[in-house]
Amino acid sequence: MVIMSHTHETVAAYGTPARSRENAPEGAPPVPRRGEGSEGALLTAGRLTSVGQIAGLRPRHRRGDGGHVPAADVDLIDALDPRTWRTVASWLLDRPSTAVRRTRLQTLASFLRWLLDTEPDRELFEATGLHLARYCEHARTGALAIGGRTPGKELARSTTARKHAVLSSFYAFAWQCGALAHHFTAGPEARTLRRDERRLLRLGTARLADRGHLTQAVAAALLEATGATVEVLATLSSRSITIAGEKGASVPLLITMRDRHGDIVAFPIPAQVRPWLTTLLSTHRAGDLLFTRGNGQRVDREWVRLALVDAALAGGIPKPRAELLRPHML
Repeated sequence: MVIMSHTHETVAAYGTPARSRENAPEGAPPVPRRGEGSEGALLTAGRLTSVGQIAGLRPRHRRGDGGHVPAADVDLIDALDPRTWRTVASWLLDRPSTAVRRTRLQTLASFLRWLLDTEPDRELFEATGLHLARYCEHARTGALAIGGRTPGKELARSTTARKHAVLSSFYAFAWQCGALAHHFTAGPEARTLRRDERRLLRLGTARLADRGHLTQAVAAALLEATGATVEVLATLSSRSITIAGEKGASVPLLITMRDRHGDIVAFPIPAQVRPWLTTLLSTHRAGDLLFTRGNGQRVDREWVRLALVDAALAGGIPKPRAELLRPHML
């Protein structure tokens, strides 16, 4: 992604329909005209680092600070993986109307919150028409506990129809620019790992550990061994590990976590993972999170996905296939 060197004010000035790209200073991000299509929008999106830099979408952190849209909506979209983020940003830029952009951002952020709440392991590009219909039905009947401006409030059919149209336009745009192609062309076998791929993944975790990437190696290995969700994996701490004596030494034997139903279950730690985990625990204090990013923050979906991809590549899974792997496939 190209880092934009212009200020937000520059983007705002040249991102409005009143100013043409011919009048923009040299190096300013090109602005797609209505009807120019997704290619121009994608080019522009490559010059941004946050959807909050798009004209009319300045994040509002508090009342009266000059922001246009809730900062939480901007942060939610900016946390998406790069490919998805680029598509969303391009879609927002595809129409010059500020009102349309704000409606698109609010609707997509609302749908994404609902999707994360109902199916945490499903990514935005993995939603189907059924998900859109369920979301809109929940919104219409007031069953939207999260994702709506006023949770529990029933919405008119015309309002939910507009929401459905907005979301449909996003997926149509994503299909047009090729972002959805691999989801529609991949068969059912691409949604899970084959036995030989699991073997290569385990080999890859060992190679990551040998290279000194212990945190990623342990995360990918435990993901493969337990099938835990990203949310559960992110909350594991040193207290989740049961240490016991084995052949005169204390080694981690069990890991305790909650399953998808909220029940506490214990999984045996694979033998090859035990020495890696022992080394990793030696750098942690009691109660510390087991997995953290470089800045000390809790790992997120994208971090876990990248750890999985790195392990797959290290194990010899072809790059096109490795980059399609997601935590929920294990």
